[in-house]
Amino acid sequence: MVVGRSGEWSPGPDAQAPLTAAHGNPWRSAFRATALARVSVVFMARTVGLLRCSIGFMLSPAARLPGEDPADARQPAPVAVRPGIPIGLLALAGFASGSGMRLLDPLLPAVADSLEVSVASSSVLLAGFMLPYGLGQLVLGPLGDRLGKLRVVCGALLLYGLTVLACASAGSLPALVLWRAGSGLFAGAIIPLAMAYLGDEVPYEDRQATIGRFLTGMVMAQMLTGPAAGVIGEHTGWRGAFLVLGGLSLLIAATLATRLGRTLWQPIDQTADQLPGMGAYLSLLSRPMGRWLLICAFFDGLCLFGGAFPFVGAFLIETFGLTAGTSGLVVAGFGLGAFIYTRLARRLVRRFGERRLLLGGGLGLAVCLGGMAVAPDWQVGAGMQFLAGLLFYMFHGVLQARATEAMPEARGTAVSAYALALFMGQATGSLVFAVILAAVGYRAGFAAAALGLVALSFYGRSGLR
Repeated sequence: MVVGRSGEWSPGPDAQAPLTAAHGNPWRSAFRATALARVSVVFMARTVGLLRCSIGFMLSPAARLPGEDPADARQPAPVAVRPGIPIGLLALAGFASGSGMRLLDPLLPAVADSLEVSVASSSVLLAGFMLPYGLGQLVLGPLGDRLGKLRVVCGALLLYGLTVLACASAGSLPALVLWRAGSGLFAGAIIPLAMAYLGDEVPYEDRQATIGRFLTGMVMAQMLTGPAAGVIGEHTGWRGAFLVLGGLSLLIAATLATRLGRTLWQPIDQTADQLPGMGAYLSLLSRPMGRWLLICAFFDGLCLFGGAFPFVGAFLIETFGLTAGTSGLVVAGFGLGAFIYTRLARRLVRRFGERRLLLGGGLGLAVCLGGMAVAPDWQVGAGMQFLAGLLFYMFHGVLQARATEAMPEARGTAVSAYALALFMGQATGSLVFAVILAAVGYRAGFAAAALGLVALSFYGRSGLR
């Protein structure tokens, strides 16, 4: 989500009123400062605790894929024998990729100052990462199906780490944009192909729960990258944040390569019914389930990733007068709710099933967006953010699991097509909602996203069999 930054917005009259009232009453001002400080302390304490729990959870024996535990030797071997990869290692790869998306959120002013450009000009670095990330799916999915998903993930991690390190050496904005584009392209291979690999290895009835555990890395990246990058940037400069992320990515790539061993270089067995290259996209579009999936992904991106989510931070700042830092803490509540989903995914799927999970998650998320549209204060918005994190992944998780099963003979291509449709929806939504917000404001924009999500939830449920 995009969080407003100092110097990029100008509070309107509605935002000035509560600030003036607070400053006019010293007791109210002190109470407000105490409340905000309490929220900050509690959030950081919970974040540290969740990070410790997530690392232990991802590395625990229960969070491993079939075939990697010695006890699994007693079980029948799968048809296609592959090395067992700890799901925690895949989650760390997802963390590295997700961190690339959020790394610059608190660093843009420092980057702009260092390269002697305006903050507005430096914002091209965000699009410079996301455009190659999305458009690269056209090639990366078929490449993973042809060369091997984990092999491409490992190579992409290596090149991603190198290009992130190169960002730290950039001496001009064009050079930094170039290296950011390269890192975005390679990052785009990691999460979709890792999910496709899980689709190959995990039976469908357990897949959504397994993907939920894998997404722990992505969720933790959303929660921690911004604060961590801000701290590192404050003490070492913005280049230090790129050096840390690049080094971490290379370490994960080396660990994954070591775990794969000789199989990293062995030829991939091509099945007789495997679809050739780009032709797999046409096959996906010819299937009712494929068309349903891509339509859902597009409007998911339009209403949420490009619509409501990026504007929550700016809404909190301009409407309730929060600082950028406090607004970031409130927005991070979304990550807390999402983390809870990763721990409950298996029980939720078994208890409710996919159809009720998708419909309930979508309608519940629409209620949260409606709550944001009428929120009387920022505390209500914080509660809505927390619930939205849980409900979003209930809805979104079903689509992700279906993406891994839409075309089993070319699973990497199917998941990449899903990611591309999501990206195209996000790009369209950012343009549509920018017009809505300029015309009628944030609250009407959230209400419009809620109505769109209600329609999408019923459409999505109708397509599930």
